[in-house]
Amino acid sequence: MATIPVIEAIQLTKEYHGTPAVKNVTWSLQPGEVHALLGENGAGKSTFTKMFAGVTAPTSGTLRVSGRTVSFSGPKDAFEAGIAMVFQETNLVPSMTVGQNLFLGEEKTFNLLRPLYIRSEKVFQSLNFDVDPWAVVSTLGSAKKQMVEIARAVLKDVKVIIFDEPTATLAPEEKGHFFALVNHLRLRGVSVIFISHALEEALSISDRITVLRDGELVASGLVTDFNRDSIIRAMVGRELSVELHQKRSKVRLAGKKMLSVKNVSMGRMVRNTSFSIYAGQITGIFGLVGSGRSETAKIIAGAYKRNAFYGGEINFLGRQVRFRMPRPGVKSGIVYVTEDRKVEGFFEQMSIGENLYMSLMAADLDRSWLVDKREMLELASKWFKQLNIKTLDSASKVIELSGGNQQKVVIAAALVKEPKLIIFDEPTRGVDVGAIADIHKLIHSLADKGMGIVVISSYLPEILNLSDRILVSRSGRVVEEFAASEATEDNIMVAAVH
Repeated sequence: MATIPVIEAIQLTKEYHGTPAVKNVTWSLQPGEVHALLGENGAGKSTFTKMFAGVTAPTSGTLRVSGRTVSFSGPKDAFEAGIAMVFQETNLVPSMTVGQNLFLGEEKTFNLLRPLYIRSEKVFQSLNFDVDPWAVVSTLGSAKKQMVEIARAVLKDVKVIIFDEPTATLAPEEKGHFFALVNHLRLRGVSVIFISHALEEALSISDRITVLRDGELVASGLVTDFNRDSIIRAMVGRELSVELHQKRSKVRLAGKKMLSVKNVSMGRMVRNTSFSIYAGQITGIFGLVGSGRSETAKIIAGAYKRNAFYGGEINFLGRQVRFRMPRPGVKSGIVYVTEDRKVEGFFEQMSIGENLYMSLMAADLDRSWLVDKREMLELASKWFKQLNIKTLDSASKVIELSGGNQQKVVIAAALVKEPKLIIFDEPTRGVDVGAIADIHKLIHSLADKGMGIVVISSYLPEILNLSDRILVSRSGRVVEEFAASEATEDNIMVAAVH
């Protein structure tokens, strides 16, 4: 007897401004299976699953849940039908604590906070997530926020959980806990839709894989029918595996010393760290979550302040600097590309051109604050072509773009400032293989032009592919340096952990 799919999409289509983002897709999800949904940014993965979660309504086609045709008017309807979604960008209330967010919507007339926090602590312990229930969400890093989102979804007694890039911000150990959680959900009969750009994870955890390209279903089947190369061919229509994952064979020599960091400290997060950055070279910085990588970068760029006393010394282009905010850093030639593009990277309700023009105005303090629309359009057109930004409409708001194209806008906004030193923090997090290739090519070209480049990444193949030299951060300071020729995944990881 055939099993009734828990979700079934029949000729499902979603259009924006008359252009289809999802086109006539017929697909099903079986009870208790883990189904990976793969594709480039802009392929329609998130749009497709948001129709299941009630976030957006299909333009045409039929959606069935457990054999019953449904039409959701919002996420609440989907949740009542047993479908929950953990979004790529977290949807927590920043001013509330972790515990309050975890049980948001379940409040009674009178609430005792202590029992709520005790319940929250038990939830995190059961998931092996190290999160403080008493912490205010705004003080958490992106990895911790993602853990809260995952815990909140698991708490609900649902039939389907949709995870959109759930491991993008997690450390290796935390990813292990997450995969154990998925297996536990599978044993309980919960179906999981797993959207990810980490192809190895999809191959290891999934029962079935579906690949979308340009809004259409191009491949679907059992996980045993796929390997990494066949997935990439289905996603982008060409071979990219070697290009993205081969180790550097030719290393750039160090140019002039641009940046010198000596014994810099900030509270408990950064502790007496020292290193140098050179022109015309890509310096990769690897470290686990909490190793102080991003905090050190933000101190250099002026987003964070180092200790007032015994905070160390930073020299840039032969001059001692202490930036108390990013603007003087930008004016001096240092730009930081954030790891959290949605919160810190762009104005989501503005167009691409407006975002780039705002960035240009911020960099040029003597510029008139009157907007030159012609210059704005020329700026947008230039970076559209240079970074291959894909959008349905030139006037599209940045929030309407896919994650990879949003990341390209953030990078373009940094480059319009014409920096001498650019720090990329997780430049390809939540980005598909096609966009990764574009971003890697751009980073290499910037280094070839003599710019100082720092790439902070928690993905070792990316560090090995991009870097001319590699620094390893642990417990708030740089503890090891490797030449690209001697670096391996094993010795980098040993330095990061021990």
